[in-house]
Amino acid sequence: MELVNTILITQARTGSTRLPGKVLLKIGGSELLKIHLARLKLCAKVDKIIVATTIQESDNQILSLCEKWGYQVSRGSVDDVLDRFYQAVVNIRPKWVVRVTSDCPLIDPELVDAVIALAQVNGVDYCSNGIIENFPDGQDVEVFKFSALEKAWKEAKLKSEREHVTPYIRQNSGKDKIFSSLNFPCAHDFSKIRMTVDEIRDFELVTRLIEDLGINEKWLNYTNHIIENNLDKINDNIIRNEGLLKSLKND
Repeated sequence: MELVNTILITQARTGSTRLPGKVLLKIGGSELLKIHLARLKLCAKVDKIIVATTIQESDNQILSLCEKWGYQVSRGSVDDVLDRFYQAVVNIRPKWVVRVTSDCPLIDPELVDAVIALAQVNGVDYCSNGIIENFPDGQDVEVFKFSALEKAWKEAKLKSEREHVTPYIRQNSGKDKIFSSLNFPCAHDFSKIRMTVDEIRDFELVTRLIEDLGINEKWLNYTNHIIENNLDKINDNIIRNEGLLKSLKND
């Protein structure tokens, strides 16, 4: 069995309802997915990156591109993303799993490493910089033990719990609950800032950021650039976590 301590899984598909094929949109000749993965490759605390896509034919392109770029791909359920994550790592059984999403092209590798370090030093089941949502949307990092993922995979029943991977863990975390958890704090509230890509306006903002600053800046530099140049006006009326809220309504 492969000895891997920390695996990062990023979920990617072309079937977005609001902006189909968004992860394959290009800025400066590079797909958003390629930019996303190139930044994640700089993570010092990640032993392996796996792109978790679906078995749909439309996602064959994700498989082809990721193989061309040198990344491992695992394919699974379209809607049961929890199962897709579990199947991606069950044969490896790492101690730690990191979850990010590929519609966050400017995810900061140093921030990912910092959340991993906090989780590992404290030995908690679940650690995230989004338990209290003060980081910009698009810099979300979740770190959890494989044992927590496996328990969620066995126990989670609601559609929202299966589609969004971690709700079962989050809702059962805290004092006197199943899982121990810890929030990675942010000194300021940047929760209204968006550098994720859900809609065309988000893509316009990320395009502007990359045109102005390139693809190698820290999250705070991108954030300050948005604030100083009033770029948040481009996409400030889009609801954060709209997909999760919709799933919860449908449970």
